[in-house]
Amino acid sequence: MVENDHEQISCANLLKVLADETRLAVVRQLMDGPKHVGEINESLGLEQSLLSHHLKTLREAGLVIGDRDGKAVLYSLAPEFKGSRMKDAINLGCCLISFES
Repeated sequence: MVENDHEQISCANLLKVLADETRLAVVRQLMDGPKHVGEINESLGLEQSLLSHHLKTLREAGLVIGDRDGKAVLYSLAPEFKGSRMKDAINLGCCLISFES
């Protein structure tokens, strides 16, 4: 497989993960800085298990990371996306996702 094909598949996978409204909302929240699960859930109002499922999917896709903070987990955008974010947008490398209304 050529690298360009690999990049297209990676881009398609990232977009597939972000096609879910809840996961997109989580990423949008993390653009403002790291947050604990409780903080994310406070604004989204999901069942804990459902939010955990979405966070796991985002982690597996490499979009977010979770760091232990005592008994809690502090989630943030993965380093490669932190530097590529703008005020209301995030650069995935293959495309730019804007959160402007």
